Amino acid sequence: MGRPLRAALCRVTYRRGMGGSNMADAQGKAAGSALPAEVAKFDALAARWWDPRGPMAPLHAMNPLRVGWVDRRVRARFGGPVRVLDVGCGAGLAAEALARLGHDVLGLDAAGEAVAAARVHAEGQGLPLSYRVGTAEELVAEGQRFPVVTALEVIEHVADPAAFLRLLGRLVEPGGLLFVSTINRTLRSLAVAKLGAEYVLRLLPVGTHEWGRFVTPAELGRMAEPAGFRVREVGGMIFDVRRREWRMGADLGVNYIAVMERGGVG
Repeated sequence: MGRPLRAALCRVTYRRGMGGSNMADAQGKAAGSALPAEVAKFDALAARWWDPRGPMAPLHAMNPLRVGWVDRRVRARFGGPVRVLDVGCGAGLAAEALARLGHDVLGLDAAGEAVAAARVHAEGQGLPLSYRVGTAEELVAEGQRFPVVTALEVIEHVADPAAFLRLLGRLVEPGGLLFVSTINRTLRSLAVAKLGAEYVLRLLPVGTHEWGRFVTPAELGRMAEPAGFRVREVGGMIFDVRRREWRMGADLGVNYIAVMERGGVG
């Protein structure tokens, strides 16, 4: 095992068990949605975000699967396209794809350079799509609500996942849907999504993920109820190495996506 890989394994193993609010407290961060270091990390990738062979290549490959999964469940619930808030939209891979399917999308991200890249890419296409640089806290303060909110590959980058879900709960209309996709915290995800993707195959820039921040499906389920949600369905997003393509399945060991319904009347 090479020195960089050994060092990475030591770092991620040390961080194991520091998830959620404990990690946020240890770093002296507030429980808000955006960590400055994470915002800067993704801002730095803005210029190459839309390059399908660049640092976001894994997201480009996964995007049709996750967006299709979201779209089918939104249409089954509401009967057609709806207003969607995409929290942590980055440069707009999911937001633009959802808009192409007819949804009226607002993409929100604290990374200004990434949002600028999203706007440039969507310019002149006539899509029902707009972007905003800001945080979920700001939309909550304005009293905004949406029938559908998506947070795709975001929760593993926030200061406090439980607080983040509670925040999203205030942005989803009663009876509305929240979609969360993320990476499970397993030994397999450590080998595949962290060490393999960043240090061995170089599919992602080193430091893209911190394994200790990954959220298990059980943890997500426990955080959902206090946030006002009921988990309706969870599916595994599986990369078929032989076919070099993504597919849905029951295996939640690495990547997975969940849909939750917002309860209550307020």
